This record gives sequence, structure tokens and C-alpha cells, in this order.
Amino acid sequence: MEAYFLDFANLLLRWLHVIAAVAWIGESIYFVMLDNSLRPPKAAEDQQKGVFGEMWAVHGGGFYHNQKYASAPAKLPADLHWSFWKAYTTWLSGFGLFVLLYMANPGFYLVNPGSSWEWAANLTGWQANIVALAFLLGGWVVYNEMCKRISPNMERDGLLSLGVAVLMVVVAYLSSQIFAGRAAFLLTGAVMATAMSANVFFWIIPGQRRMVKAMKAGETPNPLDGKRGKQRSVHNTYFTLPVVLLMLSNHYSFTYTHELSWVIMSLFIFAGALIRQFFVLMHAGQTRPAYPAAGVALILVAVWIGAPSGAGNAAPMAAGETNGETDGRAVAAEEATVASGGPLDEIHGIMERRCASCHAQHPTHEAFTAPPAGVALETREQLLRQADQVKQVVASGYMPLGNLTQMTDEERASIAAWTP
Repeated sequence: MEAYFLDFANLLLRWLHVIAAVAWIGESIYFVMLDNSLRPPKAAEDQQKGVFGEMWAVHGGGFYHNQKYASAPAKLPADLHWSFWKAYTTWLSGFGLFVLLYMANPGFYLVNPGSSWEWAANLTGWQANIVALAFLLGGWVVYNEMCKRISPNMERDGLLSLGVAVLMVVVAYLSSQIFAGRAAFLLTGAVMATAMSANVFFWIIPGQRRMVKAMKAGETPNPLDGKRGKQRSVHNTYFTLPVVLLMLSNHYSFTYTHELSWVIMSLFIFAGALIRQFFVLMHAGQTRPAYPAAGVALILVAVWIGAPSGAGNAAPMAAGETNGETDGRAVAAEEATVASGGPLDEIHGIMERRCASCHAQHPTHEAFTAPPAGVALETREQLLRQADQVKQVVASGYMPLGNLTQMTDEERASIAAWTP
């Protein structure tokens, strides 16, 4: 019953997280589009009021006239709109999910027993939790210090962008060495998402509050507050697509189980940033198809790197996915093998001993109330339907998670040599 309530909490937190993220990202993308679409005001009256740019739009059966002031407007309305709760809700709900899923079962989800770094491979559960929290905090501290030291007055933002790109490659490499594959993708995305939310909390909103306070006092706002808010908002814009892609890709084992998963992660990050750059420039009136083309090229490189090396390591299907060929193979092979015994019986026995405590319609493992990812491996037919996926995740060492069920090297070799 406890696992059932935890699953329900997981569902509700995930729902809240997705809703908040959609609202935050949507608003962020809208304001970047608005900022880049502004045109000089045509009315002399607006120019005299200090309007820097304006944009007319039609939507939802009405017309909108947005204006941006380069300096303080003559008067601020009492109901000034602020944007920050969506960012905070996204981070808090995401961190809640991380605690509920990963930190509640660190030996299962965080520890990487196959790491070539001995200290990482031998982490206990609570140690892995501390390292994960330190990883998130350290990512923000390093990023923030880079911003403050490389471009404190926003005059060397190009060099800063290059530094942030290198930082993300380092984060991807470290996470893949320290943590289990799925957690590595999630934590790399979480480092970027934490930087995005912290930018809002520590710099963008406080700077805007100081600007409003100065204006209400009849003083001239510090221009650095506006420039710094713009700098951090721009970073958030380029983090957005990579974060979404990393969070989605950790559901697909062919990404995070590869020995060069950190390279695949890095390619995803740069591809997302390049595609975002295309839209940023497009809203500014510049169409540069070379950016999305370069992004697609990087994704194709990731596809090439992650491709299975042989027939025995065929690309896995998403959870629960089947096709006609596999269905036919399942039925034919089961009929042939069940009657005579053979390799299928041996592999099915391994599944019963090492995998079925979790991957069952009614798991006996206390962490689950339903088969993880919807994959049950109790019957021979179920095993044959997921044969390619089983071979891939077992060969990579990703499954069983943390090898908690003590699958032996001989059993892994048998699964690798098995031809469904």
C-alpha cells in the first residue's frame, strides 16, 4: 500500500512539474520572441515617452500592442506583472520528484557499480545522495562564478558563452562517470535547470526589484541590473531545449547505456542550443537555416555513435512497443522452444531469478507496484517481445539496476549469446 501511495505522489508531482515547466518555458520563449521582434515606435508621442520598441500582434480574436521602454517609464502601474512563480514551481516539483524517485532508492537509481572510478562504484546509498546534491549545488556555484568573473559587466558575454559550453561538456562527462546512466542524464539536465531557476531567484528578480524601487524613489536604476537580467535570461533561453531533450532521453536506454553517453549528451546539448539560436534570430528578422541544419547534423552524429554495433545488439524498442515481426517471432519461437527446451528456457530462468521481482505484473520488490516502464518478463512470450531491449540493457550493465539481484557474468554472457 505504501508503494501505491508513493506511485500516486509520483504521478501528481510529475503532473505539476510538467504543467509548471510548460507555463515557464512557454512564457520565456514568448518574451524572447517579443524582445527580438520589437521595432522602433512610429508615433512621435511614443518616442518622446522613451519607448524603445513595439510590436503589434493579433491573437485570440483581439489585437495586442506591446511596448518596451529602454529607460524608466514616467509612471509604473500598481498591478505590474512579475514572472517568477512558474520557475520556482518547476524547480521545486522537479526536485521533489528527484527525492521521491532517485534519492529514496539511491542504490537502485544513483549508484554506478560499473564506474571505472573505484570510489564512485563503491558509493553507498546515502553517500550517492550526498554526492548528487553536491553535484547540483557545485554546478550552480561554478556556473555563477564563471558569469561573475568572466563577464561581470556583460562586456565579454561571447567568451562567457564559450566557457559555459565547455562547462556543460565537463558536467556531462562527470555525471556519466559518477552516476548510473539514467541518473547521469537527469542530473546533467538538472544542473542546467537549477542554473535557470537560480538565475531567476538570485539575479533576475532581485535586479528587477531594485530597478522598480529606484524608479519609485525617483532615482535612475542601475543599468547593470537590467543588463545582468538580460544576460541570465539569454542563458536560460539556450538551456531550455537541451534540458527538455535530456529529461526525455533518460527514458530511452540506448542513450544512457552507451559507453560514450557523455558524448551523446553533449551533442544533444549543442544541438538544442543551435536550434534555439535559429528561432532567436528568426524573431529578430534573420533566417539562418544553417543553425538547425547544424543541430540536426549533431543529432545524426549522436544516432551514429549510439547505433548498435551488431545484430546481437539491435536497437531496443521503447517500453511496451511491439511490431509485427516481433510478435511473429515470439509466437514461432515459443512454440518451437517450449516444446523442446533450450536457450529460451535458460534465459527465462535467468529472468525469473534476476529480473522478475521487479518486472512482473505484481512485483514482489517493495519499490514497485507495477512493472517498471511497463515491461514484464514473467512469461516466455513477454521475454521474446522484449528480447532486443533485454539483450541491450543487460549487455551494457545497466540492468539489473545496481546489480542488486547479483546477475553473474556467466548469465550476462548467456543472454548476450542468445539468439531469440
